[in-house]
Formats: sequence, structure tokens, C-alpha cells
Amino acid sequence: MPNDRDRREPPEPISSHADGVSGDLVKLMPRDLVFVMRFMGESQHRLQNHFQDFIRAELAGGGVTTKTHPMIHLFIESHAILLRDFVFSGVSLTRQFRIEEIERLTGDTTSMIRVDIWDQLKSHIETAEKQFQSQAGTLPKLLSAFEKPQGPLGSEK
Repeated sequence: MPNDRDRREPPEPISSHADGVSGDLVKLMPRDLVFVMRFMGESQHRLQNHFQDFIRAELAGGGVTTKTHPMIHLFIESHAILLRDFVFSGVSLTRQFRIEEIERLTGDTTSMIRVDIWDQLKSHIETAEKQFQSQAGTLPKLLSAFEKPQGPLGSEK
């Protein structure tokens, strides 16, 4: 169902639009921005290997091995990655820091972190908008699946 935003005039130029929403997001930072831990490198590799060994042993206990299922390594690897990401996401979400805490910990009294984040937000928003615009020519065909059906089922009463 169309709303007022669908019927409005064309949007402002990208740069001023991105500036506005970037500024809005920066104002919301104290409430909405959290920094989370992220395990990288060897930590990811070690936990994934652990889960691969775990899954392999569990499957072997049920009679599923590479001899009986030659392609089982694909299943093992993909499920080990899912379990690894589940563990790291859970741990990361329990250790969140707000912008004020990060500024205090880093001694950022000039709010340079906020300025850097605003600049990155603006740049990424502009890039996302340009990417969408570059694909706009293909949208009518993609959106045809959302059109109202023709004929008696699609007619309004």
C-alpha cells in the first residue's frame, strides 16, 4: 500500500541526503551505537577446527564417515563454521561498550571517534545509494513479481 513517502518528490541529491542521515545517526550514537568484540585470525581457525573434530566424531559414532559418505567434509566444514559463528556472536553480544565508554577508555576528549564514524557512515551511505541507482534499470523486471495479478483475482471490489 503506497504511503506519503512513495508519492513525494524525488529525493535530495545524494550528498545532502547522506549528510542528513549521517548526522541523525551520529546524534543517536549515545543510545544506539555499541562496540562489540570480534574474534579474528587464529582464534576463528582454532574454534572451527574444534567443531570440525567434534562433528566428525559425533557423526562417526552414528556410522557416518568419509568412507560411507565421501562428501561429508562439506557438511562438517559448513556446520563447524555455523557453530563457530554462534559461539563468537554470543560472546560478543554479551560484551558491548557504548560510545562514551570507548571515548573514555581511549582518552578521546575531542570526539574524533564520532567524527570518523560520521565520515564513514556518509561515505558508505553514498556508496550504497550509488550502487542501488546503478541497478535501478533492472528493478522493473525484478519488481514484476510484486505487481497486482491481472484478471478476476486481482480486480478490486
